[in-house]
Amino acid sequence: MAIFQFPQQTGFYSGKVRDVYYLENNLLVMVASNRISAFDVILPRPIPFKGQVLNQIAAYMLDATKNICPNWLLTSPAPNVSIGKKCEPFKIEMVVRGNLTGHAWRTYAEGKRTLCGVTMPDRMKENDYFPTPIITPSTKASEGHDEDISKEEIIAQHLVSAAYWEVLEKYALQLFAKGKEIAAKQGLILVDTKYEFGKIGDEIYLMDEIHTPDSSRYFYADGFEERQLAGERQKQLSKEFVREWLIAKNFMGKEGQIVPLMDDTWVDTISRRYIELYEKVIGKTFVPEELSDEETYRRSTEALNNLG
Repeated sequence: MAIFQFPQQTGFYSGKVRDVYYLENNLLVMVASNRISAFDVILPRPIPFKGQVLNQIAAYMLDATKNICPNWLLTSPAPNVSIGKKCEPFKIEMVVRGNLTGHAWRTYAEGKRTLCGVTMPDRMKENDYFPTPIITPSTKASEGHDEDISKEEIIAQHLVSAAYWEVLEKYALQLFAKGKEIAAKQGLILVDTKYEFGKIGDEIYLMDEIHTPDSSRYFYADGFEERQLAGERQKQLSKEFVREWLIAKNFMGKEGQIVPLMDDTWVDTISRRYIELYEKVIGKTFVPEELSDEETYRRSTEALNNLG
């Protein structure tokens, strides 16, 4: 994927998955690439249509939740491009968990009953629902891994003021409730997810993607209770299958480990799984669009001109 140079561009950042172009007038262009990462490592081959899948799910979800809180998105002029407002980010991620899964379960299985200052009830099984969803924040690291942090530590370290925290907490729980409602209509359970917020002036905005398979975990609702009673693994919808493949190939992003080769068949399988995720999560048929770099740039600059 080409690196663009937009009119009035002031900066550029290439992340693991997205390229972000900073423009004058506090605008930014976010291009979702076909890169795929796991264990904080970019894997060697791009996945066809992955950028389009993530960008279009995020645009759909941001539109569906814009009555809950303001968000950064202004327009999505190309399948993998979003243009929006540049926010001053809070250096934390709001992780909301509805079920005892993943990192929360690993912590619980070690015998701990507190995560990020939140107490978890005794006698829970993996994947059980929490009595009410919990927020387990993490720091947003510019390099390396994010770290667990409590609400009290966030306020004490002046990462977020107590007044702002109240708003972030309210928004995160309302967004999660809406995400669960959207998922339920599709026969899914939104298990956990993360939200990133920033501000423009004194107003808080929701940033980045939301409720995508890269930022969220979904279970299939059909048969969930039966699988819980039987102690069986839950059927899930996320990119966990990629992590499981890497683990099976003895790769977890640790020093000295070599990223396994990805053949054409596996790349095609991942692409088809992402398309399946799109169709299941938002209930629409995926329409693949392969635009040239020139057409992507043309649509993006035209949209920027229209925004003034």
